[in-house]
Amino acid sequence: MRNGLEFRTARLMLLLLWIVTRSTLEDVIIDRYFIPTHCSREVQIGDYVRYHYNGTFKDGRKFDSSLDKGFPFVGQVGVESKVIPGLDKGVQGMCVNERRKITIPPHLAYGVLGAGSVIPPDATLVFDVLLLDLWNKEDKVQIRTLHKQRNCRRIVMPSDFVRYHYNGSLLVGNLFDSSHLRNSTYNTYVGQGSLIKGMEEGLLGMCVGERSSIIIPPFLAYDDKGYGSKVPPYATLIFDVLLVDVFNVKDDVSVEVQKIPQPCQRRAVVGDFIRYHYNGTFQDGTVFDSSYSRNSTYNTFIGMGYVIAGIDKALQGVCVGEWRRVTVPPHLAYGENGSGELIPGSAVLIFDLHIIDFHNPKDQVDIKLIHKPADCNLISAANDLIMYRYNCSLLDGTHLYSSDDYPEPPRVTLGQGKLIAGLDEGLQGMCVLERREITVPPHLAHGTNG
Repeated sequence: MRNGLEFRTARLMLLLLWIVTRSTLEDVIIDRYFIPTHCSREVQIGDYVRYHYNGTFKDGRKFDSSLDKGFPFVGQVGVESKVIPGLDKGVQGMCVNERRKITIPPHLAYGVLGAGSVIPPDATLVFDVLLLDLWNKEDKVQIRTLHKQRNCRRIVMPSDFVRYHYNGSLLVGNLFDSSHLRNSTYNTYVGQGSLIKGMEEGLLGMCVGERSSIIIPPFLAYDDKGYGSKVPPYATLIFDVLLVDVFNVKDDVSVEVQKIPQPCQRRAVVGDFIRYHYNGTFQDGTVFDSSYSRNSTYNTFIGMGYVIAGIDKALQGVCVGEWRRVTVPPHLAYGENGSGELIPGSAVLIFDLHIIDFHNPKDQVDIKLIHKPADCNLISAANDLIMYRYNCSLLDGTHLYSSDDYPEPPRVTLGQGKLIAGLDEGLQGMCVLERREITVPPHLAHGTNG
C-alpha cells in the first residue's frame, strides 16, 4: 500500500508540473501600431491573405523580408498553413492596410530545433506585417450602388455593348488604372468573355447614368497571374464604374411621339424635303449638337442617305408641327468610329425633333377654297391688274407678314413675274371677294435661299 501511495503521489506531482509549465509558456504579443480608419472586414481562420513582412530577431537583426524578395506572402490562415503558428495567429483580426508588430515566442515559431542556419534554437521572432489583401473562396462580387437615375428605361443585359468610365484600385487604395485619365470610355460587349468575370457580373443590371462600386475577389479577377506591373497576383480589385451608354446590335431606331398636331393633313414620305429643329444628346443627357443654337433648321431630303440611317428612317411618317424623341443605336448612327470630336465611337444618340416643314419637289400649288360669292361674272387671269388682301405664314403656322401691315392692299399685274410663281398661279381664276388658302412649295416660292 505504501508503495502504491508513493506511486500515486509521484504521478500527481508530474501532472501538476505539466500544468505549471504549460501556463508559463508565452503567447504571441501583438502591437497594432497602425489601424486604418475604416475596416469593413477582419482576417478570420480560413481566409486568404496577402501581406508584406519583415522578420527580425529581438535584437533587430533581419533574417527574412518579403520586400527583399520583391513579392508579398500569399496563403490561407489556419488551414494547412505555410507559416509558423505564431504568425498565423498574429494576423487574425487584422484589417487591410493595418500594420502590426507580432512578437512570437520560440514554441510558436521554430522551437528548440530552430530552422537551419538562419533561425537558432529557442529564438523569439519579431514580424512587422502590412496586410495588403483579404478574401475567401466563398466571396462573391460586391456591388454598392452610389447613384442611380430615377428613370431607368433599360438595364444592361448579356450580349449588350456598353461604354463606361472607371477608376480601378486595389484594396489598399492604390489606383492601377483609370479611363478618366485617358479621357476615353471603355467600350466592350458584356457576357462574351471580353471582361474579367467579376466585372461582367457587376455591369449586369446597371442603368445609363448609374454609378457603382464593384468589389471583385481575386479568383473572379486576374487570380494568380495578375495583370501587367500594376495588378499583382491574388489581388482584390475595386472598380468605381459610371455607365455612359448601352445598346444591343439587334436594336432598331426607337421613336417616341411626344406631340402631334390634329389634324395631320399629310405625313412625310421618302423623297420629301424637310426642315426641322433638333437637340442631340447622348444617353447620359450630354448635349452634343443643337439646331437651336445656330438659330437655323436642318434641311434635307428624306430617305436618300443625306443624314444618318436612323434619322432618315425616323423622319418618315412625321407631320408638320410634330415633336418626336428618336433614339438611334450606333450601327444606325456613326458606328464604332464616331464623328470628329463631337461623337465618340459606339455612341447611342438621342434626338428631340420638331418638324417645321416638308414638301416634295414634285408638289404643285395647293388651292383650298374657303369662300366663293354666288355671283362670279369675272375671274382673274394673266395680265390682269388685281388688288388683294392676304396673311402669309409658314406651314407650322408661324406668321410672316400681312397686307394689314401696309396702308393699302397690294396691286399687281398677274403673269408678269412680279410675284413668286406659286402665288401668281394661285391668284388666277379668282372671283372678286373670293377667299382661298394657297399653299406654295419652296421651289415655286423663294427656293433654297429663302
